[in-house]
Amino acid sequence: MSSKIKAGIIGGAGYTGGEMLRILVNHPNVEIAFVNSTSNAGNSISDVHTDLIGDTDLRFVNDIPQDIDVLFLCVGHGDAKKFLTANPINDNIRIIDLSQDFRLSANAIFSTQDFELQTKDFIYGLPELNRNQIKSAKNIANPGCFATCIQLGLLPLAAKGLIKSEVHINATTGSTGAGQSLSTTSHFSWRNNNLSIYKAFEHQHLNEIGESLAQAAKASPSGGGLEGALNFIPQRGAFTRGILASMYLESDLTLEEAQTIYEDYYNAHPFTHVSRKNIDLKQVVNTNKALVHVEKHGNKLFIISIIDNLLKGASGQAVQNMNLMFGLEETAGLKLKAVYF
Repeated sequence: MSSKIKAGIIGGAGYTGGEMLRILVNHPNVEIAFVNSTSNAGNSISDVHTDLIGDTDLRFVNDIPQDIDVLFLCVGHGDAKKFLTANPINDNIRIIDLSQDFRLSANAIFSTQDFELQTKDFIYGLPELNRNQIKSAKNIANPGCFATCIQLGLLPLAAKGLIKSEVHINATTGSTGAGQSLSTTSHFSWRNNNLSIYKAFEHQHLNEIGESLAQAAKASPSGGGLEGALNFIPQRGAFTRGILASMYLESDLTLEEAQTIYEDYYNAHPFTHVSRKNIDLKQVVNTNKALVHVEKHGNKLFIISIIDNLLKGASGQAVQNMNLMFGLEETAGLKLKAVYF
């Protein structure tokens, strides 16, 4: 592609909007056309995202120019549908939505009767599952952060039809996973030196995880479905960013067989890597990487999966999807290095 992709961002003042800006200001194939924020219209972007001083002179705007190629919706859950209802978008503009509004198959087709009928078809944007569909997609529903981390830990098994028991999942996320708005459980004084469980067995990401694993299992050689429940216990961690998910299920696989299945599955995916050594969260923070580690304990297969919730779990994956949609190298603009110390 000779000319640069013109990108617009809706909701540019929040955490995912800030991460989107940090990536796109340095992306070799992208020009940021505008950044919309109703609460910060007229303000300099670097006054809100102060680390971007010297990187961009853009200001937030309140309007929505349509002379763009791709629109990123960095808005809260439920707000993407409201935005598209109130603001019809030209049909030639591709949309990448970071909310949960279009992730489930029942919600993937959006229509509204306003001044005209607007219909948008959304593909679930997990490249390790739907890379070919993403390449030809018009619009993308970017996966949730917990969902991304957990799915990457289980997809290789689902794709072989090897999830034949209940799966037990414990995952801890950093405080940025709650978004920028203050709440009782996001204040520093509550979160620091603390740990808590929330939405046990009922987290909203279970639905998209279940759909993706069922999709992979249906395409497996056995053509079966999932044979056990997904028991998910989410936790709030006393750190800023990242997700660590640990999972186990009953399995007849040997450790060597499991490692080979995982390595073969992710061999062609540039951001997801299988480590034969134990992993820790700092290896992926500030990167678009996912790391997966498997162990065997008796008849249990134990899996650890880690990502940065704001990058591979949100804005980084959204740019990864954009790269695929526009025929760029999947890694363009995303070769980010972890800050380990």
